[in-house]
Amino acid sequence: MADLTGKIALVTGASRGLGYASAKVLAAEGAHVIALARTVGGLEELDDEIKQASGEATLVPLDINDDPGLERLGGAIHQRWGKLDLWLHTAAEPAPLSPAQHAAAKDVEKAMKTNALATQRLIRVLDPLLRAAEAGEAIFCADPDAPHGKFNAAYGASKAAQAAIVASWAEECANTKLKIWSIAPTAMPTALRARFHPGENQTALRTTMDVAAALLDAQSTAQHGALIHI
Repeated sequence: MADLTGKIALVTGASRGLGYASAKVLAAEGAHVIALARTVGGLEELDDEIKQASGEATLVPLDINDDPGLERLGGAIHQRWGKLDLWLHTAAEPAPLSPAQHAAAKDVEKAMKTNALATQRLIRVLDPLLRAAEAGEAIFCADPDAPHGKFNAAYGASKAAQAAIVASWAEECANTKLKIWSIAPTAMPTALRARFHPGENQTALRTTMDVAAALLDAQSTAQHGALIHI
């Protein structure tokens, strides 16, 4: 695992699940974590755990669909640090399971807005900050099986769109010092998974802390544009 002392790391979707666990791991490795999420209570709990482990965090209670808020975030990061070393994007909107012909328009729109459109807007805001770092890095949580599942049209389409946006950005940055790659996490006991697998016995699943540690371990070997299963 790389020494992240002095690095600035933004985790979007940090109040629960893999984002929460990854923020803890990043802070434990020396990074100053910018933890962004809508859920204030989850962020405060995360902050308490990071501080108890002698880590540092800045909390950002913000919806990633808030465009003016994202612009303010970019300006604040630039003003305080002048760069962003690492961005881990774990935020996701799990649209309700539904046959394609019955998917509610509001659910499709919400999934596309959060999983695809917000990703592009975050890229727009964060790209110059990542380029300003000595070796900026962006990591995305992919769900490559999602587009192919039945009753999964809204979520699957939004994740496929997100993957296309990320792949395009990665190709555009191929000859720069910015590294962009994605992970396909193994099954974890998260609220997102519970939406798609109701009633599943989650005790046998790999913990989010284990997956977060594996993510950080993969940093040293991950190649630009790669999709790594962890």
